[in-house]
Amino acid sequence: MTQKHQDGFRYYCRFYLSCCIFLCCLLLEHAVAQTSENEQVATAKRAYTIPAGSLLDALNRFARQAKIDLIYDPVLLKDIKTQGLDGTFDVASGLSALLVGSELRFVAQPGGYEIIAASSSNGLEIAGTQSGDKVTVLPTIEIAANNTGSYAATSSVTATKTNTLLRDVPQSISVITEELIKDQSIQSLGDAVRYVPGVGVSQGEGNRDALIFRGNRSTGDFFLDGVRDDVAFFRDLYNIERVEVLKGANGMIFGRGGSGGVVNRVTKQATWDPVNEVSFQGGSYNRKRLTGDLGYALNDKVAFRVNGLFEDSDSFRSGVVMRRRGVSPTVTIKPTKRTKIVLNMERFHDDRTADRGIPSFMGGPANVKRSLFFGDPNRSHSDAEVLSFNSLIEHRFDFGVTLRNRTNYAQYDKFYQNVFANSAVFSDRVSLGAYSDTTDRENVFNQTDLLYSLDTGPVKHTLLAGIEVGQQITSNVRQRGFFNNDPRGVSIRVPVSNPVTDVPIAFMTRDADADNRSVVNITSLYIQDQIELLPQLHAIAGVRYDLFEVDFRKRNGDGAQIKTTDHLISPRFGLIFKPIEPLSFYASYSRAFVPRAGEQLTGIVVTRATLKPEKFTTLEAGVKWDIFPDLALTGAVFRLDRSNVITVDPNDASSTFLAKGQRTKGVEIGLSGRLTQKWSVMGGYAYQDGELTSTQSAEAVKGATVAELPRNTFSMWSRYDLTPRIGAAFGVIYRSSMFAGVDNTVVVPDFTRVDAALFARLTHHVRAQINIENIFDTKYFASVHNNNNISPGSPIAVRATLVANF
Repeated sequence: MTQKHQDGFRYYCRFYLSCCIFLCCLLLEHAVAQTSENEQVATAKRAYTIPAGSLLDALNRFARQAKIDLIYDPVLLKDIKTQGLDGTFDVASGLSALLVGSELRFVAQPGGYEIIAASSSNGLEIAGTQSGDKVTVLPTIEIAANNTGSYAATSSVTATKTNTLLRDVPQSISVITEELIKDQSIQSLGDAVRYVPGVGVSQGEGNRDALIFRGNRSTGDFFLDGVRDDVAFFRDLYNIERVEVLKGANGMIFGRGGSGGVVNRVTKQATWDPVNEVSFQGGSYNRKRLTGDLGYALNDKVAFRVNGLFEDSDSFRSGVVMRRRGVSPTVTIKPTKRTKIVLNMERFHDDRTADRGIPSFMGGPANVKRSLFFGDPNRSHSDAEVLSFNSLIEHRFDFGVTLRNRTNYAQYDKFYQNVFANSAVFSDRVSLGAYSDTTDRENVFNQTDLLYSLDTGPVKHTLLAGIEVGQQITSNVRQRGFFNNDPRGVSIRVPVSNPVTDVPIAFMTRDADADNRSVVNITSLYIQDQIELLPQLHAIAGVRYDLFEVDFRKRNGDGAQIKTTDHLISPRFGLIFKPIEPLSFYASYSRAFVPRAGEQLTGIVVTRATLKPEKFTTLEAGVKWDIFPDLALTGAVFRLDRSNVITVDPNDASSTFLAKGQRTKGVEIGLSGRLTQKWSVMGGYAYQDGELTSTQSAEAVKGATVAELPRNTFSMWSRYDLTPRIGAAFGVIYRSSMFAGVDNTVVVPDFTRVDAALFARLTHHVRAQINIENIFDTKYFASVHNNNNISPGSPIAVRATLVANF
């Protein structure tokens, strides 16, 4: 056994021994404190904020907030409403208030409370025992505090800026819920979209998130609670409640961007549900991760929550490491029943090796070890520092208008440097290149929305009007690496058998390299009407105007300064036909623009022509069917046209060029939710066909297939709960072959990957899970950036997680 393996073995022994000791302490504490805890819970008063609505949902929320177990028959509570709860109550008074008018009551049971019909006796009979001459059988019981969540989401605010059922939105939307994030142990956006049809993962040059939306690569269509978050770094999901993926052009809602699709992360907010959770994770390749999620109701007006992250992990790739730190506190204030204020900040640091993968050979990925690094891992690193402040103010007026204001201020400091393969393998040798890039960015965005519902005769309207203003200031410097300090040494050839170099490298900014400062000012106006023409026929119509002003200045070379102003109109139209309530058919048209800003200005020669915005137009039709209240089937057929496209040079990762246009069309099918109470699924299938619609260069000719676009993809994650305490899951991901670049000379082969997971609830306060990625150790290639930046997929990897709630 090598020294590295011995160190790893000792680490795992210490980790699992620590976990066992920690678990034993928790069990001992639980046994000693359980009796007194139940008595204290019953008499303690807490602040509750539970909205009016379904009694079943309200009781589940009450059980979580009060930290009690509830026993009830779900059929007994079906379709019953409650007036909600707002104030300070003990358990008995809170339950009584929720049950007002329901013809139900509660009785104390050992360890909890039972909800029964008001006409029932005391509810204490044991099922199957004699009571006089008859047998009394208790109804089916359900422990509310232990309910698992759902893989299906029913509504979203993001797609329309109003709280709308997903089946009433004329657009393809996939939601990765909190329960799915936990079950798959998702920690990055790349992991989050693996089971989303129509969305792929790009390499991002080993230093940033990059996704493929219907054949369109994007590093900027990322949002946080509906506000732009387009800085190039790898995001973590430690403080995220759910991830929403909206496909197609989204300009009316999101303005700049929203091209082939967007990803919106919804943050965890402080609520009056208590949260006390700590998670420990360890696994293959020295993976070590610790997260915390703590939330308290300070009183009936103020709630506080804080999420934290610490991670220190290696990789199956030689010399590749990752270090992450994050903290995100949130305060929610409800000064009145009609007003809500949410204040949030985040401090996040991501430090990792910038890994560009392996080069190609003879039209495919080079046949080398998955762990082999090309370049120099010690001089390839990415360091991102994020500081952001966010606020939400929402007020409902007496006359039916809701005012909502969001403000985001963020500072981003990003540096990455990489030494990587920049050619295919030839004569058992490969060429290496090097460069570094520094980006400092300051963002401030403010959105103000007015929402109003009204009826005009039999027609119902939900109106939205809003304004967004913002400014983005970016400074960017790129330096080319010169090997052996030679001004002519922009590359060096090394043998494939030993492709790591230690020769000196001097990094310098040439006149042709980026040394830029840009100021982008945005002013947007938008209006939207969601119309119920008939109960079976709905429509949505909206339009957005964007005034986009760019002041670009090059600080080296000729010191060029260019100012541009774009007036952009982004419309959206949709029709929804609902023959029955759980089934809807829709058709939609939408347009979006992507003006040049941020990272897009670092890889092109900036002129007035290259500053012309990209345009995206989507035509889509589909069906959404809620088979059960907790199981949704969706299908869509689409065509997406894109013009004035920035395309990565397939053979030079440091530069891009403009292509006149491309078209992608396809079909998507998705399924998410519960097939039964014990069986949950998430996944889908996508067929996509994309091509360039004009010839732009020798590398990009008319009819060429769009890069990074597999013709067929299929994925399905399936969890089955064997008992109330034990569950298991399997996931299958299939991706057909695809081209690495628009020149269509390098093919990335197809693959099928199988994942698995085991879940166990050890005690009322402790649960554990094991996630196994690539259980059959399939050799595959996870993502690419161009012909010679191809990322191998991980061999079999195991992650063990212990979660404590206290």
